[in-house]
Amino acid sequence: MYDKKVAIVIKGDLLPWQKLNVVSFLASGIAIQFPETHGKDFITADNVKFLPFLKHPILVYKADTQEKIQRAFQRSKDRELAIGIYTKPLFDTRSGEENILEIAKHTTDDLDLVGIIVYGENKKVDKALDGLKFHE
Repeated sequence: MYDKKVAIVIKGDLLPWQKLNVVSFLASGIAIQFPETHGKDFITADNVKFLPFLKHPILVYKADTQEKIQRAFQRSKDRELAIGIYTKPLFDTRSGEENILEIAKHTTDDLDLVGIIVYGENKKVDKALDGLKFHE
């Protein structure tokens, strides 16, 4: 049993490729920032090594409206959870440097969020995302 949780909230109106892209990028942030979330390498019977997974399950929720994702974002900030963001303009960038420059143009209240990831104590994550349904 885990005492912490990883959860991603995705805008429901994104195209399928956009949803997958956002989930992938957001999950990578947790793996980079929190080494304690890393599992162990997978090693086959013939001693071939494969990359590990995150140890924690990743729960994916859907936000049907901009207001719902903003609410989840604000509630996550209020609970001092670790938060990663993905904004709509990032679909038009072509590099990590462009991503950094794009985010730097906006205040926190001005972000056009299409996805967030939160990591922290189970109860805090649950309260922050209260009211959201799992993504189908």
